[in-house]
Amino acid sequence: MSIKCVSPVDGRVYAERSAAAPAQIDQALQRARAAQPLWHRVPLAERAAIIERFCGEFERRGPRLAGELSWQMGRPIRVAPSEVRGTLERARYMSGVAAAALADLDAGPKAGLRRFIRREPLGVVFTVAAWNYPYLIAVNSVVPALMAGNAVVLKHSAQTPLCAEAFAECFAAAGLPAGLFQVLHLGHADTEGVIRDPRIDFVAFTGSVAGGRAVQRVAAERFIGVGLELGGCDPVYVRHDADLPHAIENIVDGAYFNSGQSCCGLQRIYVHESVHERFTRGCIELIQQYRLGDPLDRETTLGPVVRTAAADTIRAQVRAAIAGGARPAIEERAFPRSKPGTPYLAPQLLLDAPAGSSVMREEIFGPVAGVMKVRSDAEAVAQMNDSPFGLTAAVWTRDEVAAVTLGEQMQTGTWFMNRCDYLDPALAWVGVKDSGRGCTLSVIGYEHLTRPKSFHLRVST
Repeated sequence: MSIKCVSPVDGRVYAERSAAAPAQIDQALQRARAAQPLWHRVPLAERAAIIERFCGEFERRGPRLAGELSWQMGRPIRVAPSEVRGTLERARYMSGVAAAALADLDAGPKAGLRRFIRREPLGVVFTVAAWNYPYLIAVNSVVPALMAGNAVVLKHSAQTPLCAEAFAECFAAAGLPAGLFQVLHLGHADTEGVIRDPRIDFVAFTGSVAGGRAVQRVAAERFIGVGLELGGCDPVYVRHDADLPHAIENIVDGAYFNSGQSCCGLQRIYVHESVHERFTRGCIELIQQYRLGDPLDRETTLGPVVRTAAADTIRAQVRAAIAGGARPAIEERAFPRSKPGTPYLAPQLLLDAPAGSSVMREEIFGPVAGVMKVRSDAEAVAQMNDSPFGLTAAVWTRDEVAAVTLGEQMQTGTWFMNRCDYLDPALAWVGVKDSGRGCTLSVIGYEHLTRPKSFHLRVST
């Protein structure tokens, strides 16, 4: 079977790989299984040194990796290097906190006994990564898994195969022992087969809700852990006391960056009635300044979505929202590159979007957001929580006490004040409801890539 990356830039096949044959899959898993126990015995400082060399190799290749990223999934080249920088930030942070995260937990003094809990690696971690932030998504599990003493097998999206290979290239150059990090290009059936294989001890999956359910069903046949980072339809609330220019700038960027192709990108915007008119007017003015076009052109600020079929789906969701009562604020003709039958799609802001409309209920993985007017904090919280998703949510306000109070009521994994669409590696990245289960990043992220082993020692007196 051939796995093809069709570039959204011009529709040509940018990269093509043969899917791994059964014998190749078996050999990769066998190598990982054999290499992991030896790696577990390597001192943590030596593992950290290899990760730092990996970061150096990755950084040196940054310009090339950014260019390949634009070709593979369409992000404008002017902002593509930010993913390289973010990947380095997360890798270095997770390596830096490993000693604290993996330190023995002393159970306290007790006469004649020494008791502690040690975190041990799971074995072989299977990372299944998505295309929309291909390096950032993969690094969340790859680096801490290796730092914890696991081996890793990475299966990347067919849209971004070169990103997986770049990881392998950099790890090899950094001197990571053979077998500890490997890449497999796989179709769906073989991916399920790998999850079923007894040599896999944990699955870190990032993708759609449907994909997460499929992974969960297969993994449920075995007693292994699964980390799922799934969809989002993330809400924000513009309070009556918000700094409106700041809110407009950040919310528009949070909704339309990466052409809206972000699980934690903003989609539902709730605005207090006292500032609604000024806010929406400012958003429309800013959205109209986007330049939709070739992502390799440095003047382009909005690239295509990943494929034509995705653009068709987004257009259908927008039509459904309009049929449900939402009003489009942006004229598509203002973006001449936006044409049916192509992945180039104009941004859209849907005003007065009803609570039950597609834009306020479904994940629209594209440059679309809906706006609803609210009369109070209580109404905003009720509307924000009225969703099957719960990845991030945000409020724009000058009142920190109010922000914390509102955050305590939110059914979400991350709560922001006056910012959005950002992963701080020092904080746990986690979703609730259909946005997933498990955790990556922060010291807590190591808990899901290790197992606790208790040591109960009676000592001589």
